[in-house]
Amino acid sequence: MKRRVMGKLVAQLMAGCALLLVAALPAKAGTIAGSAHDFTGSSWSGGRICVACHTPHKSDTSVTDAPLWSHNNTTQSYTLYASATMNATTGQPSGISKLCMSCHDGTVAVDSFGGVTGTTMISAVNKIGTSLADDHPIGFTYNTALATADGSLHDPATKMITIGSGSQIKSGTLNAVLLYNGKLECSSCHDVHNTFTVGTTGLLKVAQAGSQVCLACHNK
Repeated sequence: MKRRVMGKLVAQLMAGCALLLVAALPAKAGTIAGSAHDFTGSSWSGGRICVACHTPHKSDTSVTDAPLWSHNNTTQSYTLYASATMNATTGQPSGISKLCMSCHDGTVAVDSFGGVTGTTMISAVNKIGTSLADDHPIGFTYNTALATADGSLHDPATKMITIGSGSQIKSGTLNAVLLYNGKLECSSCHDVHNTFTVGTTGLLKVAQAGSQVCLACHNK
């Protein structure tokens, strides 16, 4: 009898320890801490998360959708995606997508912020480069007219979508939840602050399983 009681106590203690270990793990979805954009482990960050992109004072106000921006911006011109079957008209990245490319095109150092030119370039696995010819098009207006002309796109004014996971979700039309000033941008698929994301890679707003992220917009 004593052995049974002791066995139960040990099992309960082990279960309790397991719960404590899970609770101690860094948060993923719902916070930038512990995400791919958490730079606290980089020597140049001074243990700070937000410093590479944002500053409380003397920020750069020249780029649209860039709150309290601090990072040096790219000046590159890009080779754009083109297809005979595409009805949208693309242009050089601007606004929020330009901010993403200011690290991910590999021409501006990740630690180039606050008026200082850094030397730490983005890793090869996260580098997109200056050719967008083999990447999903960005920076184009996605509206009812485009959906009608294309025939295989959902109408962004009426198609409902839910982004995120768990208790951190947001629902609405494609226009309200995924588009920026009516345009499809890098941040339409990726949440840079890891607020409304699914899974643990790519900062994706919609899951890849079953091509859900594709079918959010594409009616196929």
